[in-house]
Amino acid sequence: QVQVVESGGGLVQAGESLRVSCTVSGTDFSVSTVAWYRQAPEKEREWVGTILNDGRVNYPTSVKGEGRFGISRNNARKQVYLQMNSLKTEDTAVYYCNFKTHGFSYWGQGTRVTVSA
Repeated sequence: QVQVVESGGGLVQAGESLRVSCTVSGTDFSVSTVAWYRQAPEKEREWVGTILNDGRVNYPTSVKGEGRFGISRNNARKQVYLQMNSLKTEDTAVYYCNFKTHGFSYWGQGTRVTVSA
């Protein structure tokens, strides 16, 4: 059974950094793409970035332009990380991991990040 679990969320102050993790179990991890999404209160879920099988990362223009977020992966640990720097109050959201492999897509339950002013 495939499980996707996000962790590392919490309460931080504006300007601080936080790294959230996505841990996958129950399946091969090396052939996969993993995306991060976030959903702020009363807003639609938005794409934050995707890391491909070969380690390349794609970001939406809004994220790439600011350069505050970075995604990496550790295949041996079956983990993907979202490093968030210079956090802003508008980064407050539940952050979700979407794991895709062999035509299947799995979501985690999300980890909540709250950024206080």
